[in-house]
Amino acid sequence: MRLQRRRFNEPSDVRTFPHGRVEVVELDDTVVGHMVYEPGWRWSVDVQPIAGTDLCQYHHLGVTTSGRLRVQMPDGTELEIGPGDVFEIPPGHDAWVVGDEPWVSVDFEAMRTYGKRLDAPNERRLASIVLTDIVDSTQRAADVGAERWRNLVGEHNRKAQSAIDRFRGRLVKTTGDGVLAQFDGAERAVRGASAVRDAIQALDLEIRAGVHSGEVQVTPDDIRGIAVHTAARIMAVAAPGEILVSATVMDLVDGSSLAFEDAGTHELKGLHGRRQLYRLA
Repeated sequence: MRLQRRRFNEPSDVRTFPHGRVEVVELDDTVVGHMVYEPGWRWSVDVQPIAGTDLCQYHHLGVTTSGRLRVQMPDGTELEIGPGDVFEIPPGHDAWVVGDEPWVSVDFEAMRTYGKRLDAPNERRLASIVLTDIVDSTQRAADVGAERWRNLVGEHNRKAQSAIDRFRGRLVKTTGDGVLAQFDGAERAVRGASAVRDAIQALDLEIRAGVHSGEVQVTPDDIRGIAVHTAARIMAVAAPGEILVSATVMDLVDGSSLAFEDAGTHELKGLHGRRQLYRLA
């Protein structure tokens, strides 16, 4: 943390889409976006083709400086946000500009990748994959009840999104009781997995995680390939609270300040031969 300043008229990144523009500035791990949506802008029309998901899966936290935006959740709940309003919008929503004035706001969440075009459909690329799973999720759901569990999972997803974004990752999708995330570096993937684990401890939840690096096939709303399958099998071996990584990840993070312990060799279902795994210390 240090004293610093950035200006939106000198952004580190600018993202444009029909009827909209986002100017992004970075303050080390903090990313802030200045959003301008013109009259006629609607997420499900103008941003959905970029995101590739049915609804916006980002958590937004910010303040409106001018204009009005209406937000709709899947259950039909709607909220209109106007000048001077400080807002929080959970993942899973649609939104549109109301009236003839542009909606202008500053957003402090999820701006590292929001509105950013993904790789070309079906492109294959190297990536570092993180898969997480909430420990004993079925029993916890039964203990706390359906409504409380939905709220807990929603808060888990929000905290996971924030942690992944902090390490320049992409939350590919939630899995009901975990997340699948993609990173452009092995060290960031491991640190991102650790950040997710730490963030959800406040919810009295515990996760296990698997991390692997390899080639994946990128689609707008998913990633596929043997690397994803391998990360899932590594996660399945992990004990509660553990983050296990493959030997490939170990090679890639060599020289970093991360510390690991030998977790032994394991047969991973569906994969040939025994695999050496390592535990984040």
